[in-house]
Amino acid sequence: MDLAARIKTFAELGSVLRDSLEGKPGIYCSGLKQLIDTQHLKNPWFTPGNVKMAVGAISEMLTQGNLLKWTDAYPDLKKNNDPFNTAVIMAGNIPLVGFHDFMTVLITGNRVIARTSSKDNDLIRFISQILIDIDSRFSERIVFAGEKISGFDTVIATGSDNTSRYFEQYFGKYPNIIRKNRNSIAILDGTETDEQLKGLGRDVFSYFGLGCRNVSKLYIPEGYDLNRLATDWNEFAGIINHQKYANNYDYNKAVFMVNRQKFFDTGFVILREERQLPSPVAVLNYEYYTSVSDVERTAGALKDKIQCITGKNHIPFGTAQLPALWDYADGADTVLFLLKKNITGIL
Repeated sequence: MDLAARIKTFAELGSVLRDSLEGKPGIYCSGLKQLIDTQHLKNPWFTPGNVKMAVGAISEMLTQGNLLKWTDAYPDLKKNNDPFNTAVIMAGNIPLVGFHDFMTVLITGNRVIARTSSKDNDLIRFISQILIDIDSRFSERIVFAGEKISGFDTVIATGSDNTSRYFEQYFGKYPNIIRKNRNSIAILDGTETDEQLKGLGRDVFSYFGLGCRNVSKLYIPEGYDLNRLATDWNEFAGIINHQKYANNYDYNKAVFMVNRQKFFDTGFVILREERQLPSPVAVLNYEYYTSVSDVERTAGALKDKIQCITGKNHIPFGTAQLPALWDYADGADTVLFLLKKNITGIL
């Protein structure tokens, strides 16, 4: 299967997903709708809205134009090398979070051995079946492994700082990409429009803030009025009706009150002044600054902990969870990683 065939298949997958989401008649429409409507029964964080958002983001990635722009940057992809096996260890924090790694292994002409999260295995299997239906040759390139994974040449693993230590111990002797915890930030200068702040709200609240591309911390100018955020984010207030999110909100609020820690309460998210990047569910950290250049230097020093930055001169507000095909997690180019293995035969 050459590169052109692989691109064609993924472009058709994108078309199938877009049509199915729009409810157009097709053999996958009802199956996808059922998955969207029922994933929350298996994982309460995977609400229909969040699953639909994740599938929609992937479908918009997978156009012929995007796929060609992405792959044209790697001339070696056109070479027909013997495929090798790459284990992809997937996280389960947001729906289909492992899809890009899964797709990259296949688009480079290799075999993927996927170990899915128990919290998110139905959607990727459904999408895999669509790929195989479009081009049956993918049936020889896709394997789903159980708890124990074997027969791989390279590894791409995503997890927490704790699980990464296990990954490094178990997979360290293989060529690998092992990802750890990362968080995203937003830099405000006080001149943002209401629409931009509403976009920032999407960066904060989509997927309940559980993704590494969700903004967990704000850098705001001294004297910034937090009430403006509460007003512009009112459309997201319904998030508090989700039981697990509400439980986190109530718990964190109680902890802050007992510890007499100052916080700003919107009624659906708690803002606290905090230097750390990570924030608990239903909590958003913020830090005042006097100079944007100081913030940029701080962000540069923390680049190994930051997934992305939204704000002026950075990713536009509202697009943090809409990465392009060439926006690699942790800045690790997975295509180049796999091409290096294929070209040099490192092992």
